[in-house]
Amino acid sequence: MLADALRDTLQRLENAANDAGRPCPGLLAVSKLQPAEAVAQLAAAGQRAFGENYVQEAQAKHAALAGVPGLEWHLIGHLQSNKADIAARLFDWVQTVDRIKLVATLARHRPAQLPALNVLIQVNIDDEASKHGCRPEQIDTLADAITAEPRLRLRGLMAIPAPAPDPMQRRQAFQRMKQLFDALTRRYPGLDTLSMGMSDDFPLAVAEGATLVRIGTALFGARPRR
Repeated sequence: MLADALRDTLQRLENAANDAGRPCPGLLAVSKLQPAEAVAQLAAAGQRAFGENYVQEAQAKHAALAGVPGLEWHLIGHLQSNKADIAARLFDWVQTVDRIKLVATLARHRPAQLPALNVLIQVNIDDEASKHGCRPEQIDTLADAITAEPRLRLRGLMAIPAPAPDPMQRRQAFQRMKQLFDALTRRYPGLDTLSMGMSDDFPLAVAEGATLVRIGTALFGARPRR
């Protein structure tokens, strides 16, 4: 039962936060490649925030679940420039802004009748050639561009560390992200979101200061093949 998985995951999050002496982070249910019916089941159990990787897939789910109140949609996959206009209209959050080109497009296409689009800067914290995200030294430039746009609201940072088998390597990546987040909040004190940690490593992320974790497998089970 998805409701049982949600209850178990929330308890594990609370336990991890208590063990670390940290506030309990928010839970983003990663629903990519899951059917709309599964999202509806989790929503009925109380989950409201869902993360999608693909704009077109999210469009279909958004339409299918239009009658479910209070859902919050996050884009957590790489955003292609030619889909930024759709993303600006569809999502409540875009967690994967990693280049200047996206900023103006998202701002220009965010409908005036909607609240400002919540934005996270994605950081390639382990400098992986196969991963998207900006370099740490590019954060300030992106932050300045985002905060200059009234239709965007900078909320913080996001990262997907390298899947190193050694937990200490992942912990160090989370520690570096927290340092970058703290430095950015000194420039922009209103920031409140550090999105990091997934099903297999979220206790480490929570211990190092994650405020939002992205969990799919622990909630939905093994992901279907695309």
